[in-house]
Amino acid sequence: MEYLFSTVLLIHILAAIGVIGLVLVQHGKGADMGAAFGSGASGSLFGATGSANFLSRTTAVLAAVFFVTSLSLAYIASSKPKTTGSVMQDTVESKPVSAPAAAAADKAGSPVDSGSRANDIPK
Repeated sequence: MEYLFSTVLLIHILAAIGVIGLVLVQHGKGADMGAAFGSGASGSLFGATGSANFLSRTTAVLAAVFFVTSLSLAYIASSKPKTTGSVMQDTVESKPVSAPAAAAADKAGSPVDSGSRANDIPK
C-alpha cells in the first residue's frame, strides 16, 4: 500500500508541476489578435492556432490527472487501518494538587503561626 501511495503522490506532483508550467507558457486571449495580423506565429511548429489548441488540451489532460490523483490520495489516506484505543490512551494521569502547608498543619492539630501568610488568604 505504501508503494501505491508513493507512486500516486509522484504522479500528482509531476502533474501539478506540468499544469503550472503549461499555464505559464500559454498566451492570453489578447495574443491571438497579434497572430491574426501576421506576427510570425504561423511559421511555428503547430501553425497559427495549433499551439494554443495543443497547449490547452495538454493542460486539460494534466488537470484531469491532477484531479484523479487528488481523489486517489484522499481515498488511500482514508482507507488506512485505524488503530484501536482512545485518543486519550497515552496521556499521563495527573495527581490532585496537594493542600497548602497551613491547611495540613490545621488538620494535624499543630498550632499555626499567627504571623504567617496563611492568615492573609481570605476564606
